[in-house]
Amino acid sequence: MKKNKKFIYLISPIKIKDNIFYNDLVSVFKSKKISFFQLRLKKESSKKIINIGKKIRKICKRFNIKLIINDDPFLAKKINADGCHIGQSDSTVFEARKILKKKIIGVTCHNSMSLIKKAVIDRADYIALGAFYSTKTKKAKYRAKIKLIKEAKKITKIPIVAIGGINLSNYKKLLLNKANFLAISSYIWNNKKLNPREAIRKLL
Repeated sequence: MKKNKKFIYLISPIKIKDNIFYNDLVSVFKSKKISFFQLRLKKESSKKIINIGKKIRKICKRFNIKLIINDDPFLAKKINADGCHIGQSDSTVFEARKILKKKIIGVTCHNSMSLIKKAVIDRADYIALGAFYSTKTKKAKYRAKIKLIKEAKKITKIPIVAIGGINLSNYKKLLLNKANFLAISSYIWNNKKLNPREAIRKLL
């Protein structure tokens, strides 16, 4: 199966408490399987996100991984991240582009072909589709079928990030169906059986 070796779009845990996280992050990055790291801290102050973001940016640079900030183009700019991911209720691609210029802007398109088409017209750099499986990370209002990836591929060449409940038992199916990247969070950070380094090692 020919696939991108750096196929993981890693999403942060919902809380970053201490230095153990940064050590885990380095050991996970050493796997050489990660293209993007999204900082997604919904309940923290902007100041704290900036402080954490700047620390993570240094680690990302060391491993040549793109740092993406969730929801907020202004924070992405302050952190000097590589880009921003926006949901349908956040700013538009156009607004984010004014702030971030040529940086990466990704858009959540759920399970909707019309949102995919809009993201293509708006010149998003990637689209996120899903949830493909049930997930504890966030309540999944939208469920996507695997055939959506193929339908999206017919109309655009921009990369597709598959999201939602992706783990060791289901990830290969998404790669076989040509998802470019897999957004993974709980499987790495909240795995009851494996530590983060062991968890990532099992994804081949």
